Amino acid sequence: MLVVGLILLLLGYLLHVSILYTIGVILLIVGAVLWILGAVGRPVGGRKVWF
Repeated sequence: MLVVGLILLLLGYLLHVSILYTIGVILLIVGAVLWILGAVGRPVGGRKVWF
């Protein structure tokens, strides 16, 4: 999710498409929150580990 968010963020910035930029920022924030929750050992979505 972090990688997709970063790609959309860069594409939105380079192509001047604001919706891609906005979606990229949202995905980066959600991905970072999920990554932090998983790193501290908190189960995310009922699962302790995502594969």
